Amino acid sequence: MTEDSQRNFRSVYYEKVGFRGVEEKKSLEILLKDDRLDTEKLCTFSQRFPLPSMYRALVWKVLLGILPPHHESHAKVMMYRKEQYLDVLHALKVVRFVSDATPQAEVYLRMYQLESGKLPRSPSFPLPKAFEQYLNMEDGRLLTHLRMCSAAPKLPYDLWFKRCFAGCLPESSLQRVWDKVVSGSCKILVFVAVEILLTFKIKVMALNSAEKITKFLENIPQDSSDAIVSKAIDLWHKHCGTPVHSS
Repeated sequence: MTEDSQRNFRSVYYEKVGFRGVEEKKSLEILLKDDRLDTEKLCTFSQRFPLPSMYRALVWKVLLGILPPHHESHAKVMMYRKEQYLDVLHALKVVRFVSDATPQAEVYLRMYQLESGKLPRSPSFPLPKAFEQYLNMEDGRLLTHLRMCSAAPKLPYDLWFKRCFAGCLPESSLQRVWDKVVSGSCKILVFVAVEILLTFKIKVMALNSAEKITKFLENIPQDSSDAIVSKAIDLWHKHCGTPVHSS
């Protein structure tokens, strides 16, 4: 039996006895023991598996470039990053892009935009086109209903694609989505939006105005969130394939 088949056999066994993710957690711990963290492998791991909560903050910081790959530099770099955070926040307040009343999710977005030189006056998002494309592939009748109600251009795109579902999904579900975003796959946001529509199709089809549809989608029931994210990840893999590390 090859090493890969042994690993697959163990993964199936662990899942059957209720210890799903044991092998994945061990694999991640091995990656994190390297003196110089391999960001490509961490990206691939994050796209294929949910990150264990105890390692999520560290992996996110490394993948986002907040921390360098070298372990010995982490403490000093974090000190500089805290000073940098306060400087950028102060700058945004001076130019009145944010205030003490600005939602934290938007503050973080503006900070990123300022740091990357992409601070816009009228932000636009290309993801709605992809959203309509994949929704049409999954359920054309549902998309037609949205268009007939004039709801398609009025869906909560800011909540979905600007805030990355912060304030829409509970934290436990949100973390699984952000694992993919942080590791470079923003397209997962499109499939979460599509799956929300598919999950609540009956409710949405019963509503006949853009205002009612948008209001409902801005406050979806929270008890379906984990299932929505799981199905969205399946859709993402179906249309975009499963990420594989190239050695």
